[in-house]
Amino acid sequence: MRLRAGLAQLAGLLLCAIPLAAGAAHVNTVAIKGSINPASANYLENAIAQSEADGALAVLVELDTQGGLLTATKDIVQAILNARVPVIVFVSPRGAWAASAGAIVTMSGHIAAMAPGTSIGSASPVSATGEGGPRDEDGKRTDVGMEKAEKFTTAFVEAIARQRKRNAEWAAKAVREAEAITQDEALKLGVIDVVAADTDELLRAIEGREVDVAGRKVALHLAGAERRRIEMPPLTRLIHRLADPDLAIQLGVVGLIALYLEFSQPGMILPGVIGFVCLGLAAIAFQILPFSWVGLLLLLLGVGLTAAELFATTHGVLMVAGLLCMLLGGTMVFDLPEVSDLSVSFWSVLVPIVAAFGVFVAAVVFAVGRTLMLRQTAGVDELIGAVGKVISDLDPNGKVFIRGEHWNAVSLDPIPRGARVEVTAVEGLVLRVRRAPGAP
Repeated sequence: MRLRAGLAQLAGLLLCAIPLAAGAAHVNTVAIKGSINPASANYLENAIAQSEADGALAVLVELDTQGGLLTATKDIVQAILNARVPVIVFVSPRGAWAASAGAIVTMSGHIAAMAPGTSIGSASPVSATGEGGPRDEDGKRTDVGMEKAEKFTTAFVEAIARQRKRNAEWAAKAVREAEAITQDEALKLGVIDVVAADTDELLRAIEGREVDVAGRKVALHLAGAERRRIEMPPLTRLIHRLADPDLAIQLGVVGLIALYLEFSQPGMILPGVIGFVCLGLAAIAFQILPFSWVGLLLLLLGVGLTAAELFATTHGVLMVAGLLCMLLGGTMVFDLPEVSDLSVSFWSVLVPIVAAFGVFVAAVVFAVGRTLMLRQTAGVDELIGAVGKVISDLDPNGKVFIRGEHWNAVSLDPIPRGARVEVTAVEGLVLRVRRAPGAP
């Protein structure tokens, strides 16, 4: 809610800075591409408000979406149903979708249209992991939470269809049976009002039609009107892009890896900056998307167990356990009763990024292991076994020259000056030596 309020205030300031040409006959156009989320909902709400303020003849929404959050869909539908300006929802361009939440948004428009080669439907509620919940042999849901979501969504979409005098029976079927149809079938079944190849053809096709706008009849005369694009503000566009579970997971893992590099090699700067930026963006994504604390804690536990492999000798047990926790947490992290079509792509995103994280940790563990197995090359202990030359007789004390340095030395047996000796022990600043093997 704080996010939406902030976006609304920002958009209000931007609208105040836009010069309005109230006298010009125009249609404002907006484009919603990608998921339905709080950012896209706020964008459309502000576009409708701006259109009401600047005297636009209508708002044309170009829609191409795979679905999204039900709460954001509700906000969009509420804004359209209460708009004081006609709202035309056009599923375009060719090949576009009005899937799930997009189908609900399309049917809420005063005019619903589709381009050739587009499709609409599949409005069954699913969890944010992309699952529809278990069903019995008759196809009925056995999960109480998902059953409630299905019944509510069915009632929601039927109410919208009846409000717009569209096919409520098909709308319910799209929810209960995930029914999806093409543009021609949608026109035949009364789900949409018109099929048009482009915006010009659409506006000509609906010329003179009457629609009910806020309780009054409005005739549409839009064929010759100027079209003005309302762009999504940069901040809203960023938030819209971040409302993607796949991107949220990727940002989180990349951020953790970058911070590990910075902490293991202090002073590199760049990994630290990248890590904090990625984790900051991931935090924004988690603020937008509904998430489960259980899934998030499992993800963090998995990262912790995997990192613990660096400090414990478990022969990979901790790393395997950590990676399994990350996989399980990744599938659960967005699993809330909030109905959504946004999901983490298990095979194409979650598995590869967890595998990459595992390879990274394994490489670090291997490198650390090899370093520990190497002979010490720094400190006084590495002098053990070193060979040097006696520079004053050892009887038993004297001095030796080893690796460019003079040392006090002691020997159990007398060793004359010039003989070669081998270090057997280091006792403070005194070396214990013996005659080097093979030395005269």
